[in-house]
Amino acid sequence: MTPEIAGWLQNHSFSVSDPVKTNHAGIEPLILACQQARRDIVDFFIDQNASLDVLDAYGNNALWAACYSESGECIAALLKAGIDINYQNPASGATALVFAASSGREQAVRQLLDAGADTRLKTHDDFSALDLASTRNTLNLLKSKS
Repeated sequence: MTPEIAGWLQNHSFSVSDPVKTNHAGIEPLILACQQARRDIVDFFIDQNASLDVLDAYGNNALWAACYSESGECIAALLKAGIDINYQNPASGATALVFAASSGREQAVRQLLDAGADTRLKTHDDFSALDLASTRNTLNLLKSKS
C-alpha cells in the first residue's frame, strides 16, 4: 500500500488494516473511489480482492459510480475485473447503462455498449436505456446497438 492510498483511506475514515471494509458512515471504499475517478485506488481494491458486488445506500454498484464520475479508466478496470455489467438496481431496475444514457454520459454509454451491455433491460417502470436517452448522441449510440 502506497502512502497516498493509506492517506486516502484515512482521509475518508476507512481502515488501513482492513481497507475493503465500509467506514462508520456505511460507505463502501470501492464505490467512493469510483465516484472520485480514482483508478489507482480502484486498482488497489481489485488487487486486494475487494468484492465487486458491494452496493451504495441506493442499491447501485461500483460500475454505476464509475459512470457517475465518467471515469473510463475505472469503468475499464471494473469490467476487466468481472463486475456484472448488467446489474439492475433492486429498487428501480436501472442498470449502469440506463443511468449513463439518462444522464447524458455519452463516453460511459459508448464504453458499456462496446463491452456488451444489454440494451434490452428495462427499469421496473418499463423504460430501457434507449427510452431514457437524454442526448441525441446517446440516442444514436443506443439505436446503433439495438
